[in-house]
Amino acid sequence: MEDCIFCKIAAGTIPSHRLYEDDDFVAFLDINPLSPGHALVIPKKHYRWVWDVPNIGRYFEIVLTVAIAQKKAFGVDMVRSKIVGEDVSHAHVWVYPDESTRGDKKDFAGNAEKIRRYI
Repeated sequence: MEDCIFCKIAAGTIPSHRLYEDDDFVAFLDINPLSPGHALVIPKKHYRWVWDVPNIGRYFEIVLTVAIAQKKAFGVDMVRSKIVGEDVSHAHVWVYPDESTRGDKKDFAGNAEKIRRYI
């Protein structure tokens, strides 16, 4: 969809701090993070809801990969995930370390690098 911000991020027409990318999915840092390393995992193809994504098993394998990398990168035990989909009409999963995680949540380049080391 040409007016979807997540489709534009997936296509690379809007810059993002990418953590992971393959042919079908991309994970990147949220620009309004709840904690350091707050990420979004989206399908590159536009689907309205997470439950519409045909290869949902692969989707959640990537969510798991990001969560494990966040745990290691920030030395935390708790990583939260959230599926709502009301703010942007494109399937997405939030994955973020607990809000008490230490660090600068706006250090996008530094936080992305920390996470990518473990993906």
